[in-house]
Amino acid sequence: MSETARDAEAVSRFVESFAAQLVEAGMTRMPARVFAALLSSDEGSMTSAELGEQLRISPAAVSGAVRYLAQTHMVSREREPGSRRERYRVHGDQWYEALTNREALIKRWEGALREGVASLGASTPAGRRMAETLAFFEFVEGEVSAMMERWRVHRQQIFGDQDL
Repeated sequence: MSETARDAEAVSRFVESFAAQLVEAGMTRMPARVFAALLSSDEGSMTSAELGEQLRISPAAVSGAVRYLAQTHMVSREREPGSRRERYRVHGDQWYEALTNREALIKRWEGALREGVASLGASTPAGRRMAETLAFFEFVEGEVSAMMERWRVHRQQIFGDQDL
């Protein structure tokens, strides 16, 4: 079904509903709305003007939202051939990319926690608490790595090589 045959009101309700779910999970409101709009478009990409029109938001709001989404690897920027306009694209593997990005953050936290354990002393109450926090993040890192490998295999089985 093409986007022109869609019920624009139903799509708008979905975008706002899914964005609200993302906000509840910790994402800020405008990036959540932009992400939901991109995710719900057949092309998986829109220009700033298209996003502004669909969501009824300013170019500045689109720019700020896209900047956040690009930094978290949830969208990418692409130049339209022969134009100065950029398109913002969401990919089928955006969740994979976002989690992979979080893995790097977890590694940095682990380094800081190791320093904390060394500074506080592993036998002190604060040092033990810090060591437990470090052990938790080391566990999470291993689980996320294993889960992402299982996801790559699972995705290949379901979707093959097609780009969503």
